[in-house]
Amino acid sequence: MKIRRTTTPVAAAAKSSISLASAYRIEHDPRLPSQKKAPRERRRPDPLAGIFDEQIVPLLKQSPGLRPVALYEELMRRHPELGSGIRRTLERRVRAWRALYGPEQEVIFRQTHEPGRMGLSDFTDMNELGVRVAGELLDHRLFHFRLAYSGFAHAHVVLGGERFVALAEGLQNALWTLGGAPAEHRTDSLSAAFCNLSRAAQEDLTTRYEELCRHYGMRPSRNNRGVAHENGSIEGPHGHLKQAIADALLLRGSRNFDDLAAYRGFIDELVSRRNMRQRGRIDAERAVLKPLPKRRTQDFEEVLVRVTSSGGFALRKVFYSVPSRLIGHRLRVRLYDDRLEMFVGSTPVLTVARGRPSAKGTHGHVVDYRHVIHALRRKPMALLNLVYRDQLFPREAYRRTFEMLLGDLGERAACRRMVDLLALAHERGCEAGLADHLDALLSRGELPDPADLRQRFAPDPGALPVIEVPLAALSSYDDLMPTARGAA
Repeated sequence: MKIRRTTTPVAAAAKSSISLASAYRIEHDPRLPSQKKAPRERRRPDPLAGIFDEQIVPLLKQSPGLRPVALYEELMRRHPELGSGIRRTLERRVRAWRALYGPEQEVIFRQTHEPGRMGLSDFTDMNELGVRVAGELLDHRLFHFRLAYSGFAHAHVVLGGERFVALAEGLQNALWTLGGAPAEHRTDSLSAAFCNLSRAAQEDLTTRYEELCRHYGMRPSRNNRGVAHENGSIEGPHGHLKQAIADALLLRGSRNFDDLAAYRGFIDELVSRRNMRQRGRIDAERAVLKPLPKRRTQDFEEVLVRVTSSGGFALRKVFYSVPSRLIGHRLRVRLYDDRLEMFVGSTPVLTVARGRPSAKGTHGHVVDYRHVIHALRRKPMALLNLVYRDQLFPREAYRRTFEMLLGDLGERAACRRMVDLLALAHERGCEAGLADHLDALLSRGELPDPADLRQRFAPDPGALPVIEVPLAALSSYDDLMPTARGAA
């Protein structure tokens, strides 16, 4: 069209490399082909005509959270003649309507993290991984700490719930591993840290959590309740860490660990390797962290209990047995996440694994047969209906043996023989070996004979051993003299 301003249509067409016919057509109608094309009309009638604006839109305005599938089911109830083919049409129409007229949505504001400013903590459930310790499925969580800037992470295996002792122990382990403390510590609405009162409550921090943060010079904070993405710096890495643990378990070839310490070492090694990838940023952030205090603060709960005539005490719906010499005494008990430490005054007397009540709410039992075996020998029939009888047996083989004895010998003889077996395991220190022998007897359908077992697991530690020391003749030392002189 520029060339046509100064020349003829024939010359303009030749210079533009188009045909003369195209030149005359353009001169007659300069519109583009897309502008000449009539808009495409519907190829079939609109199935939602007279329905979407009249019935669906009022429902969307009244209840903006309605899902398209719910609208589809309601529409099919009202108009069954429409058929199931309208579902995708309805979903597209609802999506388009919400883009134009729907409610405003929440906006996520990306944040710039400064080194040394924020550390975050949270708990994550690990039961889906199916980890076993000593053959038993481990019901546990991970306490996960992370620095927002450098990505430094620390994980601690937690056996109980999201309690203060687990929070305090895991957080302090993380800070002392890191070598410093951030200016702010953020969590979600953990009951271990916050009372979770109303919005107007001024003092929502628990006293223990406030003192813990003050000890390390950190300012406690939390995200808005129910808004998980505000803790995105810890919520997102939860999934990455759990997937890394799942992959490491697959590479290991087994999900069973000999004891809890072995599993914790496995987690620590995995997290340490992941921290090595961010070593540069972590070292840079360490330089601006607050220095740690001279010592750790309390990461346990302390309670006073009295040992009853039952040979133990009940604490948090769990009965713990102790040596009977402590009956009548008051014990100072320190509750950690995985253990109890007991003191008479300031003298430590016993450490036991922490028990948990059953999921049904019934009391749990942590019992050591060594604490009561001396009393059971005097009253063996007490074993028959003992409240914690199943927990008294140290291994599964002892429980199965008792069931077999009950069926073959009757109650009185079975109780007496079972008490003899437990006493033998205690006195001869052969609990594991005796359990293996009992398994072999059970497989053959034979009853254990206490006399034979005492002979098998001899000697009796109460008997004095006879030690013979042969003495060499003094003249035999003369044979060494020439050799000694030659060497000199």
